[in-house]
Amino acid sequence: GVAHIDGDAVKMPADINVKCVPGALKLLSPTHDTVFRPIITPTTLFFRDIGIELRHLLTRKGQLCAVFRVSHLMKRFLKVVILILLAGLSGAVPAVARTFNDKVQNLPYADNRRWHLGFSIGAYASDLRLTHNGYITPEGEEWRIDQPNYQPGFCVNGLFDLRLNNYFSVRLSPGMYFGSRDITMKEINTDARERQNIKSTFVVLPVDIKFSGMRYRNSRPYVTAGVMPAFDVAKKRSDILQLKTSDIYLSVGFGCDFYLPYFKLNPEIKFCFGLSDMLAHDRPDLVDDPQKYKFTQSLTKATSKMVVLTFYFE
Repeated sequence: GVAHIDGDAVKMPADINVKCVPGALKLLSPTHDTVFRPIITPTTLFFRDIGIELRHLLTRKGQLCAVFRVSHLMKRFLKVVILILLAGLSGAVPAVARTFNDKVQNLPYADNRRWHLGFSIGAYASDLRLTHNGYITPEGEEWRIDQPNYQPGFCVNGLFDLRLNNYFSVRLSPGMYFGSRDITMKEINTDARERQNIKSTFVVLPVDIKFSGMRYRNSRPYVTAGVMPAFDVAKKRSDILQLKTSDIYLSVGFGCDFYLPYFKLNPEIKFCFGLSDMLAHDRPDLVDDPQKYKFTQSLTKATSKMVVLTFYFE
Protein backbone atom coordinates (compact mmCIF):
# COMPACT_ATOMS: atom_id res chain seq x y z
CA GLY A 1 0.00 0.00 0.00
CA VAL A 2 1.04 3.61 0.63
CA ALA A 3 2.57 4.93 3.86
CA HIS A 4 2.26 8.66 4.63
CA ILE A 5 5.35 9.91 6.43
CA ASP A 6 5.08 13.55 7.57
CA GLY A 7 2.92 14.29 4.59
CA ASP A 8 5.09 12.34 2.11
CA ALA A 9 3.44 9.44 0.31
CA VAL A 10 5.77 6.40 -0.02
CA LYS A 11 4.60 3.43 -2.10
CA MET A 12 5.48 0.06 -0.54
CA PRO A 13 5.16 -3.60 -1.60
CA ALA A 14 2.24 -5.59 -0.27
CA ASP A 15 4.42 -7.84 1.94
CA ILE A 16 5.86 -4.94 3.99
CA ASN A 17 4.61 -4.04 7.48
CA VAL A 18 5.30 -0.67 9.10
CA LYS A 19 6.68 -0.51 12.64
CA CYS A 20 7.41 2.68 14.63
CA VAL A 21 10.85 2.85 16.22
CA PRO A 22 12.40 5.81 18.09
CA GLY A 23 13.33 8.54 15.59
CA ALA A 24 12.43 6.46 12.51
CA LEU A 25 10.01 4.11 10.78
CA LYS A 26 11.06 0.50 10.29
CA LEU A 27 9.55 -1.37 7.33
CA LEU A 28 9.41 -5.13 7.99
CA SER A 29 9.56 -7.58 5.05
CA PRO A 30 10.25 -11.33 4.74
CA THR A 31 13.21 -10.52 2.46
CA HIS A 32 14.69 -7.27 3.79
CA ASP A 33 14.31 -4.43 6.27
CA THR A 34 14.20 -0.77 5.25
CA VAL A 35 14.70 2.12 7.66
CA PHE A 36 13.39 5.62 6.88
CA ARG A 37 14.99 8.24 9.14
CA PRO A 38 15.72 11.98 8.98
CA ILE A 39 19.24 13.20 8.18
CA ILE A 40 20.53 15.35 11.01
CA THR A 41 23.66 17.33 10.04
CA PRO A 42 24.58 21.05 10.31
CA THR A 43 23.92 21.38 6.56
CA THR A 44 20.49 19.79 6.72
CA LEU A 45 19.62 21.88 9.77
CA PHE A 46 20.47 25.01 7.73
CA PHE A 47 18.27 23.92 4.84
CA ARG A 48 15.48 23.04 7.27
CA ASP A 49 15.69 26.58 8.67
CA ILE A 50 15.12 28.07 5.22
CA GLY A 51 12.27 25.71 4.41
CA ILE A 52 13.95 22.73 2.71
CA GLU A 53 14.05 19.37 4.49
CA LEU A 54 16.23 16.54 3.14
CA ARG A 55 15.59 12.90 3.98
CA HIS A 56 16.85 9.59 2.66
CA LEU A 57 15.62 6.03 2.34
CA LEU A 58 18.38 3.45 2.83
CA THR A 59 17.64 -0.06 1.46
CA ARG A 60 19.33 -3.38 2.13
CA LYS A 61 21.49 -3.14 -1.00
CA GLY A 62 22.88 0.24 0.03
CA GLN A 63 20.98 2.27 -2.55
CA LEU A 64 20.28 5.87 -1.49
CA CYS A 65 16.97 7.57 -2.33
CA ALA A 66 16.71 11.25 -1.34
CA VAL A 67 13.42 12.95 -0.53
CA PHE A 68 13.13 16.76 -0.45
CA ARG A 69 10.30 18.65 1.22
CA VAL A 70 9.95 22.35 0.38
CA SER A 71 7.67 24.61 2.38
CA HIS A 72 5.03 26.79 0.67
CA LEU A 73 6.90 29.96 1.66
CA MET A 74 10.12 28.65 0.13
CA LYS A 75 8.28 27.69 -3.09
CA ARG A 76 7.02 31.26 -3.47
CA PHE A 77 10.49 32.64 -2.80
CA LEU A 78 12.02 30.38 -5.49
CA LYS A 79 9.38 31.47 -8.00
CA VAL A 80 10.20 35.13 -7.36
CA VAL A 81 13.95 34.45 -7.82
CA ILE A 82 13.35 32.61 -11.11
CA LEU A 83 11.12 35.41 -12.43
CA ILE A 84 13.78 38.01 -11.53
CA LEU A 85 16.46 35.99 -13.36
CA LEU A 86 14.27 35.59 -16.45
CA ALA A 87 13.49 39.31 -16.49
CA GLY A 88 17.19 40.13 -16.23
CA LEU A 89 18.05 37.81 -19.12
CA SER A 90 15.26 39.19 -21.29
CA GLY A 91 16.64 42.66 -20.78
CA ALA A 92 20.26 41.64 -21.30
CA VAL A 93 19.73 39.95 -24.70
CA PRO A 94 18.37 43.07 -26.44
CA ALA A 95 21.12 45.09 -24.80
CA VAL A 96 23.78 42.80 -26.29
CA ALA A 97 22.02 42.92 -29.66
CA ARG A 98 22.02 46.71 -29.54
CA THR A 99 25.73 46.67 -28.75
CA PHE A 100 26.44 44.65 -31.90
CA ASN A 101 23.90 46.57 -33.99
CA ASP A 102 24.44 50.14 -32.76
CA LYS A 103 25.34 51.54 -36.19
CA VAL A 104 22.82 53.92 -37.71
CA GLN A 105 20.59 51.99 -40.11
CA ASN A 106 20.02 53.23 -43.64
CA LEU A 107 16.53 52.79 -45.11
CA PRO A 108 15.12 51.24 -41.91
CA TYR A 109 11.63 50.73 -43.40
CA ALA A 110 12.61 49.64 -46.92
CA ASP A 111 11.68 45.99 -46.32
CA ASN A 112 8.21 46.83 -44.98
CA ARG A 113 6.83 47.99 -48.33
CA ARG A 114 4.41 45.64 -50.06
CA TRP A 115 6.29 45.84 -53.36
CA HIS A 116 9.13 47.77 -54.92
CA LEU A 117 10.90 48.14 -58.26
CA GLY A 118 14.51 48.10 -59.41
CA PHE A 119 16.89 47.07 -62.16
CA SER A 120 20.09 45.09 -62.54
CA ILE A 121 23.16 44.80 -64.71
CA GLY A 122 25.59 41.94 -64.76
CA ALA A 123 27.74 39.44 -66.58
CA TYR A 124 27.31 35.74 -67.16
CA ALA A 125 29.28 32.77 -68.47
CA SER A 126 27.51 30.02 -70.41
CA ASP A 127 28.48 26.48 -71.27
CA LEU A 128 27.00 23.85 -73.59
CA ARG A 129 27.20 20.25 -72.44
CA LEU A 130 27.24 17.97 -75.51
CA THR A 131 26.44 14.24 -75.33
CA HIS A 132 27.93 12.04 -78.07
CA ASN A 133 26.44 8.85 -79.48
CA GLY A 134 29.53 7.37 -81.18
CA TYR A 135 28.29 7.94 -84.73
CA ILE A 136 30.78 6.99 -87.46
CA THR A 137 30.34 8.39 -90.95
CA PRO A 138 30.49 6.18 -94.08
CA GLU A 139 34.03 7.53 -94.54
CA GLY A 140 35.02 6.17 -91.10
CA GLU A 141 35.15 9.54 -89.37
CA GLU A 142 34.20 9.96 -85.70
CA TRP A 143 33.85 13.52 -84.48
CA ARG A 144 34.06 14.94 -80.98
CA ILE A 145 32.35 18.28 -80.42
CA ASP A 146 32.89 20.48 -77.39
CA GLN A 147 32.76 24.00 -76.05
CA PRO A 148 36.31 24.41 -74.69
CA ASN A 149 35.50 26.99 -72.02
CA TYR A 150 32.81 29.20 -70.57
CA GLN A 151 31.95 32.14 -72.80
CA PRO A 152 31.26 35.53 -71.17
CA GLY A 153 28.18 37.63 -71.88
CA PHE A 154 26.30 40.69 -70.68
CA CYS A 155 22.83 40.92 -69.14
CA VAL A 156 20.38 43.64 -68.06
CA ASN A 157 17.12 43.12 -66.17
CA GLY A 158 14.21 44.94 -64.60
CA LEU A 159 12.94 43.96 -61.16
CA PHE A 160 9.54 43.65 -59.50
CA ASP A 161 9.70 42.41 -55.88
CA LEU A 162 6.52 41.37 -54.02
CA ARG A 163 6.84 40.99 -50.24
CA LEU A 164 5.10 37.92 -48.73
CA ASN A 165 6.26 38.25 -45.11
CA ASN A 166 9.33 39.28 -43.13
CA TYR A 167 11.49 36.59 -44.73
CA PHE A 168 9.99 35.57 -48.08
CA SER A 169 9.33 37.51 -51.27
CA VAL A 170 8.64 36.75 -54.94
CA ARG A 171 10.85 38.38 -57.59
CA LEU A 172 10.08 38.85 -61.27
CA SER A 173 13.09 40.13 -63.26
CA PRO A 174 12.55 40.14 -67.04
CA GLY A 175 15.57 41.05 -69.10
CA MET A 176 17.94 40.26 -71.95
CA TYR A 177 21.13 38.20 -72.12
CA PHE A 178 23.68 38.87 -74.88
CA GLY A 179 26.44 36.36 -75.57
CA SER A 180 28.02 33.78 -77.84
CA ARG A 181 29.48 30.26 -77.76
CA ASP A 182 32.61 28.97 -79.50
CA ILE A 183 32.20 25.34 -80.58
CA THR A 184 35.14 23.13 -81.60
CA MET A 185 34.80 19.93 -83.70
CA LYS A 186 37.66 17.42 -83.76
CA GLU A 187 38.01 14.16 -85.72
CA ILE A 188 39.67 11.67 -83.39
CA ASN A 189 41.61 9.78 -86.07
CA THR A 190 42.99 12.49 -88.35
CA ASP A 191 42.89 15.42 -85.86
CA ALA A 192 40.95 17.48 -88.43
CA ARG A 193 39.19 20.46 -86.84
CA GLU A 194 36.23 22.71 -87.47
CA ARG A 195 35.06 25.75 -85.50
CA GLN A 196 31.77 27.57 -85.12
CA ASN A 197 30.64 30.66 -83.21
CA ILE A 198 26.98 30.67 -82.14
CA LYS A 199 25.63 34.09 -81.18
CA SER A 200 22.61 34.35 -78.88
CA THR A 201 20.28 37.07 -77.67
CA PHE A 202 17.99 35.71 -74.98
CA VAL A 203 14.82 37.30 -73.65
CA VAL A 204 14.45 35.85 -70.14
CA LEU A 205 11.65 35.89 -67.58
CA PRO A 206 13.09 34.70 -64.23
CA VAL A 207 10.66 34.04 -61.36
CA ASP A 208 12.38 33.44 -58.00
CA ILE A 209 11.46 32.88 -54.38
CA LYS A 210 13.77 34.92 -52.16
CA PHE A 211 14.43 33.92 -48.54
CA SER A 212 16.19 36.62 -46.51
CA GLY A 213 17.92 36.22 -43.17
CA MET A 214 17.93 38.65 -40.26
CA ARG A 215 19.21 42.12 -41.00
CA TYR A 216 22.57 42.93 -39.39
CA ARG A 217 23.33 46.64 -39.40
CA ASN A 218 23.16 47.62 -43.08
CA SER A 219 23.37 44.16 -44.65
CA ARG A 220 21.04 41.21 -45.02
CA PRO A 221 22.03 37.90 -46.69
CA TYR A 222 19.57 35.89 -48.76
CA VAL A 223 19.18 32.83 -51.00
CA THR A 224 16.98 32.37 -54.07
CA ALA A 225 15.48 29.51 -56.07
CA GLY A 226 13.26 29.57 -59.12
CA VAL A 227 12.79 29.01 -62.84
CA MET A 228 13.91 31.06 -65.84
CA PRO A 229 12.29 30.64 -69.27
CA ALA A 230 14.60 31.89 -72.04
CA PHE A 231 13.84 32.67 -75.70
CA ASP A 232 16.60 33.22 -78.27
CA VAL A 233 15.55 36.04 -80.61
CA ALA A 234 18.81 36.24 -82.56
CA LYS A 235 18.46 35.72 -86.31
CA LYS A 236 19.23 32.10 -87.20
CA ARG A 237 21.22 31.01 -90.23
CA SER A 238 22.11 27.67 -91.76
CA ASP A 239 25.27 26.54 -90.01
CA ILE A 240 27.08 23.40 -88.82
CA LEU A 241 25.13 23.19 -85.53
CA GLN A 242 21.89 24.93 -84.80
CA LEU A 243 20.29 25.45 -81.39
CA LYS A 244 16.62 25.68 -80.56
CA THR A 245 15.10 29.05 -79.80
CA SER A 246 13.71 28.30 -76.32
CA ASP A 247 14.83 26.69 -73.09
CA ILE A 248 13.85 26.67 -69.42
CA TYR A 249 16.35 26.82 -66.57
CA LEU A 250 16.24 25.87 -62.90
CA SER A 251 18.14 28.45 -60.88
CA VAL A 252 19.59 28.70 -57.38
CA GLY A 253 21.60 31.59 -56.02
CA PHE A 254 22.70 33.65 -53.07
CA GLY A 255 23.48 37.29 -52.40
CA CYS A 256 23.35 40.07 -49.85
CA ASP A 257 21.29 43.27 -49.54
CA PHE A 258 23.43 46.29 -48.70
CA TYR A 259 21.43 49.27 -47.42
CA LEU A 260 22.97 52.48 -48.71
CA PRO A 261 21.65 55.97 -47.81
CA TYR A 262 19.45 56.25 -50.93
CA PHE A 263 19.04 52.73 -52.36
CA LYS A 264 19.81 49.05 -51.85
CA LEU A 265 22.69 47.38 -53.69
CA ASN A 266 22.38 43.59 -54.03
CA PRO A 267 25.30 41.64 -55.53
CA GLU A 268 24.10 38.14 -56.39
CA ILE A 269 25.54 34.93 -57.86
CA LYS A 270 23.10 32.57 -59.58
CA PHE A 271 23.58 29.11 -61.09
CA CYS A 272 21.21 28.16 -63.94
CA PHE A 273 20.75 24.62 -65.30
CA GLY A 274 18.93 24.04 -68.59
CA LEU A 275 16.32 21.28 -68.64
CA SER A 276 15.67 20.76 -72.36
CA ASP A 277 17.70 19.51 -75.31
CA MET A 278 18.86 22.64 -77.14
CA LEU A 279 20.17 20.88 -80.24
CA ALA A 280 18.04 21.11 -83.41
CA HIS A 281 18.15 17.52 -84.74
CA ASP A 282 15.78 18.09 -87.65
CA ARG A 283 17.87 19.92 -90.26
CA PRO A 284 16.09 19.93 -93.63
CA ASP A 285 18.45 22.70 -94.75
CA LEU A 286 21.38 20.22 -94.60
CA VAL A 287 19.80 17.29 -96.44
CA ASP A 288 21.90 18.09 -99.49
CA ASP A 289 25.04 18.76 -97.43
CA PRO A 290 25.98 15.59 -95.50
CA GLN A 291 29.42 17.01 -94.69
CA LYS A 292 27.75 19.45 -92.30
CA TYR A 293 24.92 17.21 -91.15
CA LYS A 294 27.39 14.62 -89.80
CA PHE A 295 28.13 16.88 -86.82
CA THR A 296 24.46 16.95 -85.77
CA GLN A 297 24.29 13.16 -86.26
CA SER A 298 27.24 12.73 -83.87
CA LEU A 299 25.30 14.25 -80.93
CA THR A 300 22.47 12.87 -78.78
CA LYS A 301 21.64 16.11 -76.99
CA ALA A 302 22.98 19.46 -75.90
CA THR A 303 22.09 21.09 -72.55
CA SER A 304 22.99 24.57 -71.40
CA LYS A 305 24.13 25.99 -68.07
CA MET A 306 25.06 29.46 -66.85
CA VAL A 307 26.76 31.24 -63.97
CA VAL A 308 25.40 34.77 -63.56
CA LEU A 309 26.85 37.64 -61.50
CA THR A 310 24.25 40.38 -61.09
CA PHE A 311 24.14 43.75 -59.30
CA TYR A 312 20.61 44.83 -58.35
CA PHE A 313 19.70 48.43 -57.56
CA GLU A 314 16.47 48.84 -55.57
